[in-house]
Formats: sequence, structure tokens, C-alpha cells
Amino acid sequence: MTHTYHIHGMTCNGCRSHVEETLSKVGGVSKATVDLDKAEANIEMESHIPIETFQEALKKDGGTYSIHKQGEHHQHSEAKKEKQPKGTGTFYCPMHCEGDKIYNKPGDCPVCGMDLVEEQNLSATSKEQWTCPMHPEIVKDEAGSCPICGMDLVPMEADSSAEEKTYKKLLKKFWIASVFTLPIFLIAMSEMLNNNPLYDIMEQKYWNWIQFALSIPVVFYATWMFFERAYKSIKTWNLNMFTLIGIGAGVAWSFSVFGMFFPDVFPSQFKTESGTVHVYFEAATVILTLVLLGQLLEARAHSKTNSAVKELLKLAPNKAIKIVDGEEVEVSIDEIELNDILKVKPGDKIPVDGVITEGETTIDESMITGEPIPVNKSQEDKVSSGTINGNQSFLMKAEKVGSDTLLSQIIHMVNDASRSRAPIQNLADRVSGYFVPVVVIISIITFIVWSIWGPEPVYVYAFVNAIAVLIIACPCALGLATPMSVMVGVGKGAQNGVLIKNAEALEKMDKVNTLIVDKTGTITEGKPTVETVGAFNEALSEKEVLQYIVSLNTNSEHPLAEATVKYGKEHNAEILKSEDFSAVTGKGVEATIKDKKVALGNPKMMEYVKAEIASKMKDEAKSYQKQGKTVSYLSIDETVVGYVVIGDKIKETSAKAIKALQDKGIDVIMLTGDNHDTAQAVASELNLADFKASMLPEDKLKEVEKLQENGKVVAMAGDGINDAPALAKSDVGIAMGTGTDVAIESAMITLVKGDLNGIVKARNLSDSVMRNIKQNLFFALIYNTLGVPIAAGVLFPFFGILLSPMIAALAMSFSSVSVIGNALRLRTIKV
Repeated sequence: MTHTYHIHGMTCNGCRSHVEETLSKVGGVSKATVDLDKAEANIEMESHIPIETFQEALKKDGGTYSIHKQGEHHQHSEAKKEKQPKGTGTFYCPMHCEGDKIYNKPGDCPVCGMDLVEEQNLSATSKEQWTCPMHPEIVKDEAGSCPICGMDLVPMEADSSAEEKTYKKLLKKFWIASVFTLPIFLIAMSEMLNNNPLYDIMEQKYWNWIQFALSIPVVFYATWMFFERAYKSIKTWNLNMFTLIGIGAGVAWSFSVFGMFFPDVFPSQFKTESGTVHVYFEAATVILTLVLLGQLLEARAHSKTNSAVKELLKLAPNKAIKIVDGEEVEVSIDEIELNDILKVKPGDKIPVDGVITEGETTIDESMITGEPIPVNKSQEDKVSSGTINGNQSFLMKAEKVGSDTLLSQIIHMVNDASRSRAPIQNLADRVSGYFVPVVVIISIITFIVWSIWGPEPVYVYAFVNAIAVLIIACPCALGLATPMSVMVGVGKGAQNGVLIKNAEALEKMDKVNTLIVDKTGTITEGKPTVETVGAFNEALSEKEVLQYIVSLNTNSEHPLAEATVKYGKEHNAEILKSEDFSAVTGKGVEATIKDKKVALGNPKMMEYVKAEIASKMKDEAKSYQKQGKTVSYLSIDETVVGYVVIGDKIKETSAKAIKALQDKGIDVIMLTGDNHDTAQAVASELNLADFKASMLPEDKLKEVEKLQENGKVVAMAGDGINDAPALAKSDVGIAMGTGTDVAIESAMITLVKGDLNGIVKARNLSDSVMRNIKQNLFFALIYNTLGVPIAAGVLFPFFGILLSPMIAALAMSFSSVSVIGNALRLRTIKV
């Protein structure tokens, strides 16, 4: 029989395969198939198995996932929501062991055992609340007096983030571990003195008991989590750093306890001159305390890796001034709705995305675009949330609020990209998969070799070196090498107006050798202006030609259409009623006006409506096109009657950016829907050797495919709907943030400012991040390659050098910190 159940808690393919495997292992199950999209499991069984059996199996696996009968999961979801902790409620593994999987509460990663990291987002910067100092149960959204005692309410202190709580918890445990470990270490080290003064106080065996007593708080409180993680890792066979620490420190401590209680079991080689067994309480506690120090330093370093997001969150204001019936009212950001009129005073942060309706000012947009020079803004200009107003007040209309604002989208994109995996990480994952079993085997071999060929006392040497091998090995550094660099790099990009959708984009951008750029809105301003309107037919005046052009374009959203409509309004052109309007992609528009078929567009549009362009008309248009202008023809009932000339200024940054890219060995190709002469004029001005004109969306797509077939790694930069297919097909799609949502959605990288200089920044950032990742991988691999053999004692026969397990623990703890520290250097690079 087959039953279908709902699975709750899955977020990625790693979850799906894990649930599938767990359910398949239940006795009596023939086959289990899990569908991630539907969140369903189809389970084939020989005879009926109660759902409680499956629930128990998932619970034993860690309780991350749960199984329910169909239709019952909604109640479960609601119950889960009620239990959500304060803060963002989103946690992830810093090593991305399960891809982009997220958790709704703090804890340990079930694969690597590391503390989960809290994602930073706007939900964490909740609106200000007020409470009574005498009655803390009173919480209000605004200032006032307490309804119980009448005292003034005071602002509530912000709740500590999970990240800060983790750090404080580790810090407390570290101090406790240090207080108890230090005397153990001093007692053990005193054995190296010839006339140990401690033995005048009491015998060695009693000092061993004191070491044992002092080690209990360290092992069973301060660092007990390491043993829990080690046990969990062995139980689930997700072997990791804590497996090695748990085995190494656990064996040293257990050996010492056993030696104290049953000294007669051990041969004389394990005993001191006084007859007591050698104990290793100092090795176990110092190792555990140093590992705890490493975790503490990592927790602090982790908080710096997502500092870019934290800086962005600080930009989000929580108050705004709303105009209500002519009055200024201070409101919370959450209360702002679409089309509300807001007043922004000098020096204030702009609360939401919108458009200026009254006044003019300068705005500092450096926090979003990375450009330090304030931008002049006047009526009808767009403004973005989080940017800072200059020295003049203005009124604005709210167009995007909440999660739709540019700032919210940037934070969301940075968080998603930070959690994504770069393909280069697969190498580290493959190595890590074999790492722990190999280290355990090396440790066993070390013990055997030293037991057979080592000097006296052979078993002591064998035991100490075997533990040193376990402790010095650190798969954690290998796992952190890629995600730490990606997280810092993505944040650095966001601060410079380069939004990375995922880590793969960063890696691929480093390999790009061919860049395709669109012309309008990418190389040029994308703000075309009408320069002249002409008539080819004596029966129609230029004013009537403009009238038809404006009437047609009123229904179009194309930038060229907007330019003609604006020009028509300035010249008081009457807008005629149009019917059956349609836009022909890459060609133009058509409609019925005054019972006549009217079309406007390029020569391909004229062919489409079977209107022939006379050679005289072509010559007249060509003179404009040679100057880089765009000429659109107007036809009425299959007769070309006029034209409109539109100019689009080349962006100031385009020439410099293209040269910088060419200097980096990247071939830059311009593809445009404009005619050859217009394209030639732009290409000449920019020193572009390669360009293609009259390109339809499908032509751009084919060009990308053709270049890829020739072995090129292609990046495509564009801003329009017509660029979306080529953006999606290219190896790296780059959208102008000033363009359409479709283009941005299709791209892997978005440039907030929308100029080609952003591509130079993206390439520089990619180069730096990939170089940093390779450095991290080298540090991690070379560290383990050299560290493990030295700990095993390969230098002893030649130089008499042995590595103490305590020194091994210190080195292991700082290996991960060094990787994070190297990644943090990316915060200082210039892109």
C-alpha cells in the first residue's frame, strides 16, 4: 500500500534527500519518495505502518522535520509560528553544510556542529516600543503614561541579537573554564620542577584528585557542548571537527580518571616514580578551553563578516513625517501606505521609495550606490529609502513601502547571496567528507608505530602523539574558507552598489572574457529626448505628425515613447483616441486612429506593416543616424508620412569603463536594436571594434549562444525586457538597477546606479573574492597537510621535536580564526 503525507521543515534538496533516507530506513517501508515543491512524501509499505512510527523516526533524527496527515499541516504551521523566538527568526550554518537551508531557532548545525548564525534583516529593526519602569508588563507603541501608576513610559531596550547572546554565553563559559583550567595547568607543570614544593604539602596522588575535581566544571559545564556535538556527529555519521575534539579530549580525560581509580591495571610504563598513573587532566582541560577560545573568537569574527548588512540596517529610519489634511504628523514607518505624501526635512533619512512632488534638494546616495558625490534632485525625480537628504525640505509621494523598497530588496539579496554556495566550495566539501575518518586512522597508526618503535615509555609517547593528531586536525577551517569570503565580498559589493544574487555569480564573473552590452539605458543615459519631428507628406504638417506619434505612444511604456509623449505635451499636441493598440517587440507600435492603421517604429516595423520607405526618406534619416540619433518612421495606411529624431546621450562613465574592461582582457561587444549608422556612431565614440545593429531579442539570445559555443564565458549587461532572454542565457547576467524588474530578475548581478562602471567594480570584486577564497583554501589545506604529520611525530627522529596536544589545540583553534581574519581583509579592498 502507498500513503501520502505532508512533510514540514524542508527548505532545500539536502533536506529532501535526508527525509527520504530517514523514512526509507523505517522497518516495513519498501520505498519512500519525497517531493520538495509539494512538501509531500509517498511511502510504499508492505502493510500499514502507523504515522507515529514515522514521526518517531524523524524525531530521533533531530526533530528538524515532522510528518503529518494531509490537511493537518496548517495547524502545525500556526503552532510553530507562535513559538517563534524574538529577533529575525532566521538562522543558518556559516559553513552552508546543507546549502541554503535555514532554521527558525538558534542551535548547532546538525552536520558540522557549529553554532548557527542569525540572519540580519529589517524585521530585527522593529518599531520603537515603550514600557513602564514600575510595571514592565505594560508595553505601548508610543510614549505616554502608565495606565496603572501614571508614570511616564520609557523606551524599551533593544533585545540582544542571537549572535550577541551566543557570544556572551561563550564568554561566560570561557571565563569559568579558564578559572578552573589555570590551577590544573600549574599543578601539572610543577611536575617538571626538580624539588616540587607542592609535594611538600601533599603527595602527588592527592594533587591528581584535586586536578580531577577542578576538571569537572570544565568538562561537564563549560565545554560539555563539544561532547554533545561529538556524540551527535557520530550518531548521525556527520563526522566533523567536534568528533575529533570529543574523541581526543574525551580519551585523555577518561584515561586519567580510569588511571586514578584502577592504577593496578596499568603497566609500569604508564606510572610515575611515586607509583601513580600519568594523568592528562591538564591536556584535556587546556585543549577544551583553547577550543572554546577559538569558538569565542569565531563568534566575534562572524559578527564582522555581515557588518555590511548591519550598516545597511542602520540606514532604515523608524519614523517619518506624514502630511494629513495639511498637518504634519509623525508616524512609524510601518504605518506608511502607498501614495501617502511625506515631508523630508534637512538631514533626515528618506523613509521609503518614492518621487518628489514639491521642492528640490541634494541627496547623499553613497550608502546605496557607492558614489560619494550628492545627487541633485527636483520634482518628478525618484528617491530611495535610507538615503540622506541635504539642506532643503521637500515633499514626496510614497511609491514603494515595506519589503518593496530598494533598501529592503538589497538586504534580502545580500542575505540570500551570503547563504549561497560557490561551485569552488564543492572541492572543500569533497575533501572534508574523507577528512575525519582519515585523521582517526592516522591517529591509530601513530599510536601503533610509537608503541612498536618509540622510546621508553613507549605507550605514553604513543598516547600523547595519537591525541595530538586528533586535536590539530581542523576540517572547520576548510569548510569556512569559501563561505566567509563570499559573505564579506557580497556585503562589500552591496556597499558599492553592486548587488550579487548568488555566490556562483562571483565565481563566474572572475572567468568572464566576453561582455555584451546593450546600448539604450546601458551605454547611453536611457533618457532619450526628441530633437526634431519631420513630415514626408505635404498633406500632413509636422504638428499633425507629432499628434499621431503622441497618440500612438501614449499607450506604450518604452523609454522612446515616453520621450515623444513628454515632447508632445510641451508642444500642446492633441491626443487622439486610439484603438487596437499593440507593441511589436524590437520593431515598434501600431494602432487604429481615425479609422486609419497607424504604425511607428524602425525600418523592420515599416516592413511589418508593408509601408515602403522611399530612398529620399532613407537619405534624410541617415544624416541623423550618422550622428548617433535614433530615427522612427510614422506610417498611415501603409504609407510613410513622417519621422521623429530622438537623441540619447552617452553616459559619462561608459568610455572609461569600457576601456578599463578591455585593459583586463575582456572583449566588449555592443548589441542594439538601433540601425547600423546609429550603432556605428556610438561604437566609434567609445572605440568599440565589435558591434551589431538591428538586433531583436531573439538575435541577442542567439549571439550569446553562439559565443558560448565558441568557448567564450559571456557576461551580458542590459536594462530592458528585450534583454531578459539574453541575460538569463548568459553565464553572468548583469542588470542595470535603473531598468525593468524583469531584467533585474533575470540577472545574477544588479548595478544599483546603472552604469558600466559598476561592471568594472563587479569584476574587481570577483577577482578579489576568488583570490581570497584560494588563499583560505591554501591556508586550510597546507595547515592540515603539515600539522598532522608533525603531530604524529615525523620530526622526532631527525630533530627530537614533538607537538604537545595543548599546542595542537591552540593551533587548531586559531586556524579557523585565521581563515575568517583573512576573509575580513576584503572589507578594506577598493573596487
